Amino acid sequence: MSEAQILATLEAIDGFVWGPVMLTILVGTGIYLTLRTKFLCWRNLPFAVSSTLSKEARQSKGEGDVSPFACLCTALAATIGTGNIAGVANALATGGPGALVWMWISAAFGITSKFTECALAVKYRIKNDRGEMLGGPMITAEVGIPALYGESYKGFAKVLAWSFALFAVFASFGIGNLTQGNSITEAFQNLCGANMYVVGAIVGGLTLAIVLGGLKSISKVSSVIVPLMAIFYFVGAVIIILAHIGQVPQAICDMFRMAFSPEAVGGGVAGSVTASMVDAMTKGVARGCFSNEAGMGSAAITAAAATTDNHVRQGYINSTGTFWDTFVVCSVTGIAILSSGAMDKVMVDGKVVLKGASLTIEAFRSTLGAGGAWLVAIALALFAYSTILGWEYHGEKALEYITRSHTATMAYRILFSITAFVGCISAFEIAWDISDILNALMVIPNAIIMIMLVGPLVKDMEDFENIK
Repeated sequence: MSEAQILATLEAIDGFVWGPVMLTILVGTGIYLTLRTKFLCWRNLPFAVSSTLSKEARQSKGEGDVSPFACLCTALAATIGTGNIAGVANALATGGPGALVWMWISAAFGITSKFTECALAVKYRIKNDRGEMLGGPMITAEVGIPALYGESYKGFAKVLAWSFALFAVFASFGIGNLTQGNSITEAFQNLCGANMYVVGAIVGGLTLAIVLGGLKSISKVSSVIVPLMAIFYFVGAVIIILAHIGQVPQAICDMFRMAFSPEAVGGGVAGSVTASMVDAMTKGVARGCFSNEAGMGSAAITAAAATTDNHVRQGYINSTGTFWDTFVVCSVTGIAILSSGAMDKVMVDGKVVLKGASLTIEAFRSTLGAGGAWLVAIALALFAYSTILGWEYHGEKALEYITRSHTATMAYRILFSITAFVGCISAFEIAWDISDILNALMVIPNAIIMIMLVGPLVKDMEDFENIK
């Protein structure tokens, strides 16, 4: 098959898996969990944010491998990535300004999904033969479902566990690798004509150097990179917004207008982009999931390693990942693009010519000049690199569940680093389509697991209200 045929096939599969059925599963599960848990995650969001920033979150209390804060940073390292820069821009270019609204909607319910998967991961985690914590949806299913429903469900639980673990391993090479390297290359090629093979060699080499040290090495790097990169990029985006503050009210109005319009509409800050509610919803939810990973179960793998004496507390801490990712970082990216006027350059003769990281770079360059473009490129490189590190741990633990072999995980670290190089030299559309498909496959078993086990968790949450 030619590259064009491969791309067409992937786009067809991507359109199917992210159709009405997947949107219903993803957002519907979040809505169900939010109602089932009596909106406790929404009501306790201030508590969750303050807990994340507290001194106690940086200390070890209870069993685990690294501190609650380090676990959150590792999860955020995998979460705050190119989806926040290239993903948001891509959603706006293809789904219109309304896509950002649908990102917010899915993320609001995603906060509860993130809490549920992470709290369950800590509750049902086990230790491997080296004394390290092993958890995530695969362990949650294997241990939790038979414990609640009886041994007759053991086979069904195994199917769910293996399905999730297998999809997570493959997804780690897509969402956590190919698209990250691809976006780094695109950014630096646009800025200075960097050679893709040189960029790939640097990214792959640095990845191998860190991941060979395991979780503690990854968490140390993440605890430094994640806060710094988030602040660095956030400040730059806010400067863009303030420079075009007069356009912000119009941008917000156009976002909601296009988010709920059944007809394909454009105009205003949308520039030359025309999109309907279906376009906005599809691209917004898909890119939102890619960015914050709520409902996918990936963050739960890292949450299971936290040194904590209460799974509900750690669930709240990890649930803030969706808040920081979507409501803070994705929001400033989207509003900066819309208010800057960069959307005027998205389409030429009815074809999308500017999207992904290039669109975000244009928004910054048009306001801050070459310095703004470099700011985005550096932020993108840090975001993408930290995502590669975080997802390596997710994939490694999923593979460990399947093989229970330390040799296999070491081989995975090397292969993962090589794939980071491949991602830097692969085609943009192919990398993103593969990632979208793999994301969808992870959602299905994880959604089933959360729905089946949320009942006992509600009681735990109510008990926690008396001791928090």
